[in-house]
Amino acid sequence: MKTASLLLSRPSLTVHLILVCTLVLAVAFTTGCGSASTTSALKGNTSVTLLPSSTANDQLSQFTVTFSSITLTSQSGKTVSLLAAGQNAEFIHLNGTAEPLVTVSVPQDIYTSAAATIAYSTFTCISLLPSSGGLQTSEFGPNGALSATLTLPSPITITGTAMGLSLDLQVSQSATFSNCYEPGAASTLTPTFNLSPVVLASQPTNVGNGKVNGIDGLISSVSTGDNGFSLVTADGITLSVNASGSTVYQVIPGFSSLVVGMPVDMDAAIQPDGSLLATRVAVEDADITNLSILDGPLLAVFSYDPVLFMFGREEQGYLFPGVIYGGTNISFGNATFQTSGQFSNTQIQSLPFTASFDAANMFAGQNAYITTHATTLSPDPTYYAATTVTLMPQTINGTVSAVSTSGNFTTYTVTLAAYDLIPSLAAQSGQTTVLTNPSSVVVYVDSNTQLLNSPALSVGSVLRFNGLLFNDAGTLRMDCGQLNDGVAE
Repeated sequence: MKTASLLLSRPSLTVHLILVCTLVLAVAFTTGCGSASTTSALKGNTSVTLLPSSTANDQLSQFTVTFSSITLTSQSGKTVSLLAAGQNAEFIHLNGTAEPLVTVSVPQDIYTSAAATIAYSTFTCISLLPSSGGLQTSEFGPNGALSATLTLPSPITITGTAMGLSLDLQVSQSATFSNCYEPGAASTLTPTFNLSPVVLASQPTNVGNGKVNGIDGLISSVSTGDNGFSLVTADGITLSVNASGSTVYQVIPGFSSLVVGMPVDMDAAIQPDGSLLATRVAVEDADITNLSILDGPLLAVFSYDPVLFMFGREEQGYLFPGVIYGGTNISFGNATFQTSGQFSNTQIQSLPFTASFDAANMFAGQNAYITTHATTLSPDPTYYAATTVTLMPQTINGTVSAVSTSGNFTTYTVTLAAYDLIPSLAAQSGQTTVLTNPSSVVVYVDSNTQLLNSPALSVGSVLRFNGLLFNDAGTLRMDCGQLNDGVAE
């Protein structure tokens, strides 16, 4: 398989935005320009958690940005640093979701501009070659002069004990490319972000009020005295986390089972003091010996051998010490298959269809979390032997073509764009699973689904659905946990 890529250079990129303020009274945790009396009432510091997120359709499989610094400037001209050291972040796995990047103490004030220095950035698309039908993974980087945009929809008032700031990458505005398979294809790379406040609820339920779901990483320390642990993500971000009596543990019996080096899939709530409280802690593989983790979309499931090919969007552990390898062959003949416990529907089987995930029904385009204890590649074919293969939530972007009901669920039939990985990869030959209609997904929504969309849910709506995607005898069905506004296709 050939790899198409552009020659990548690494100049520094400084992003600035100056926002002109109108005179609007500012209130706690809201945006607006403040009067002198409002500004004088802002005293002390606020714990601010920066939350990378993204708004994307399904054209790209990876988008990384390496930040050198991020700063805010107040209406009086004072500048504060949110990120003083270099930090990498991958944004496609955060489509419609978020995870903490850093928590800092920020002087209370009204901030009207922001700046970021970006050291480097790339994006990746995956397609089939039109000539041979072979799989193509292409990475694009800066091509010529670099430029970027950081937008504040309105001034941000930093106040209170703690709050969040959403750093949302607008992917469609940030990257363009003429095609995904020709070396030297024309492209542009202009990282474009919206920066906006996040009001933290006392009991957060979604990313919009302080709940962060599906954070993956390796435990770097455990403090048994205060039920705390540190987690390092694949992007190298270290998070300090506390557990409580209400923390739900999955696969392992409880906090006492946590050890350094153990992989964790975690949901957490940002607390009023800015700390993270784990609400769910899952350990998909408790054996830390020579442990490696790959998380990303399956690209092919072969019929001639129990082998799959996947794109490791996020990789971590023994085989991947800070290096992203991209495509990897995995043998699953002796693997244990599991389903993420992030949604309760699959645990109690309350869905009106059989939500199963195993070697016989997994398919290309499905999102998986794979662990392996291999120390070297196995020969002929070259692959790593998987220990566990876990189905993980993913975000799809599509157009609603029909609305119906099934038991306690409202169902939305969603049509995917032709460039989506699922319909495009379904055309490959030699696969185990054949989907009846790979361009159509039936999405199941109930009272537990977080509805963060602004347009009405109706035929013709373009929406993003985040959930667990199953193959039910050839029909694609999603147990949906969250809805967001969609992105034009």
